[in-house]
Amino acid sequence: MFDSNRYDGRMPYRRCGDSGLFLPAISLGFWHHFGRNDDFEEARRIMRRAFDRGVTHFDLANNYGPPPGSAEENVGRILIEDFACHRDELVISTKAGHEMWNGPYGQKGSRKHLLSSLDQSLKRLRLNYVDIFYSHCPDSDTRLEETMSALATAVNSGKALYVGLSKYPLKRLKKAVKILKDMGIRCLVYQPPYSIFNRWPEAEGIFDYLHEEGIGCVVFSPLAQGMLTPKYLDSIPTNSRAAQPEGFLQPEQVTPQREKIRALHELAATHEMSLTHMAIQWTLRSRAVTSSIIGARTVAQLDDSLDALHSPMPNEGMLAAIDSIAPMETHQSRNV
Repeated sequence: MFDSNRYDGRMPYRRCGDSGLFLPAISLGFWHHFGRNDDFEEARRIMRRAFDRGVTHFDLANNYGPPPGSAEENVGRILIEDFACHRDELVISTKAGHEMWNGPYGQKGSRKHLLSSLDQSLKRLRLNYVDIFYSHCPDSDTRLEETMSALATAVNSGKALYVGLSKYPLKRLKKAVKILKDMGIRCLVYQPPYSIFNRWPEAEGIFDYLHEEGIGCVVFSPLAQGMLTPKYLDSIPTNSRAAQPEGFLQPEQVTPQREKIRALHELAATHEMSLTHMAIQWTLRSRAVTSSIIGARTVAQLDDSLDALHSPMPNEGMLAAIDSIAPMETHQSRNV
């Protein structure tokens, strides 16, 4: 048996559930900062720097950008130009389910959407296969058997090595995992949002279930889309995500959290840590979490997030203090 963790001097790697696949403790996601309107050369530098620091897992989805699809296009170009000889050292994941193209087949959980989307993603990424293909979100209008059969087809056709599920509520997650198992396909990994401000997978009992089933967990938004950084301590900067007219983070989400942000910032400072580092290490403390996905607009932001691994894991006293500032609530969202 291998140890659950490996370390190569740059990055610790964690076993993904009870599979044979190891993922870096911190993965790089392309949700917001690798679209057509972003700096392509900086994106290239970010990917190269991440790989040099041991990040071997790049997380995408069909609709990442903006505009949708452009993140995969940019990453595909960089993979061909800079990483062609390193393909087997990388784990590339993508997803389908959220709205991607016009018409009745551009979203949700049908075989038509998922398999068409996977083919499109492979063309944009310039790859023959992805390592992990996710159902990005549950679809109440499509039978789970149909959605799971599409994931099984992705593996059986050689277009994906593994499959995963994202943001499924616990009851539907359990049913989906069983359907996949009956089809001879193992659910490798589950991907939820998870941060000090959003403990939904804990509150719903999902972490306990994943641990019992030996399913890995890759969490996203560990910094609550930037709220768990010093960025919003006093105001909403004009160039910040919350200042943009469109997006998933709006000022009305930030303002009510400002007292908590300041309290958490002060708590981290008393332990000689940054708020960013404390927030990332907090997500990695759970035995269920395999990897935490961070985003980066610049190489400096990337390095700062990766440097969280040099900070200590929060101790019991710090965890209790975090709980008193931002207690777990059962109504938190699985969508952001």
